[in-house]
Amino acid sequence: MFDDEKRTIQRMAPMLQRVLIADPQASGAALIGEAMRNISRAQTWTASTTDRALKLCESVDPQLIFVEMSCEKMDGVEFTRKLRRSPLACRQAPVIMVTGSATAAGILAARDAGVHEFLRKPFTMKDLLRRLEAVTLRQRDWIEAVGYVGPDRRRFNSGDYTGPLKRRTDNRPTPDAARIGQALKILRSAIADFDKDPDQATRAVEAQVVDIQKAATAAADLKLVTAAADLHRHVMQSRKMGVSLSRAEVERHAARLLACAPQDEARAA
Repeated sequence: MFDDEKRTIQRMAPMLQRVLIADPQASGAALIGEAMRNISRAQTWTASTTDRALKLCESVDPQLIFVEMSCEKMDGVEFTRKLRRSPLACRQAPVIMVTGSATAAGILAARDAGVHEFLRKPFTMKDLLRRLEAVTLRQRDWIEAVGYVGPDRRRFNSGDYTGPLKRRTDNRPTPDAARIGQALKILRSAIADFDKDPDQATRAVEAQVVDIQKAATAAADLKLVTAAADLHRHVMQSRKMGVSLSRAEVERHAARLLACAPQDEARAA
């Protein structure tokens, strides 16, 4: 093993101490488990069914999850979707989907369920290390919406991308402005879908106001910071009191925040 690989593994290791492997095939689970113990001396747990995997998520709080894409007793897409929309502490844990074959439709379904990476069988140690590096050292932004919960599905959305623009009409907003704009779009969508999934919509609203507060503070936009803080305070107070929010109530408390939207974002809405 080269020195560069050793250093990379040392950086990744603290994030790879508790690993869940959801695979009905004992041989497949054993192969990944042995590899992870060799790489990071990880503690590993195995599950042969979707229900068992979810129960282990609750009890062991894994830092990383490998899941078989689709076979008897295991539906990796459904497992990932349930995990992402659950209240579990590990709901944002990286999920690497393992499969011997995958159709384009299957890959899209897994991506839309919130999977981080794919690992095709048979795989080499180099293949595995690349996936591990992607989910630990090159983490993507987390999207907390109603229609989608998981890592940002756009792989090249980073603010440090310096390549050519793809369209003549593309502009380069500041990272803070882009972050605020995206959060406001998700906030509007969450409010619109509030009656469809109140629990996830509440999580989405909470996540967006926190993101807006951070970006608006960095941009020195006091008006936006104050409006976001007011909505966040109301959501937290309701959660503390055990009171369920309604769409009308959220709309009322979000009105001042949405009115503070940048002009371009307001027109887009």
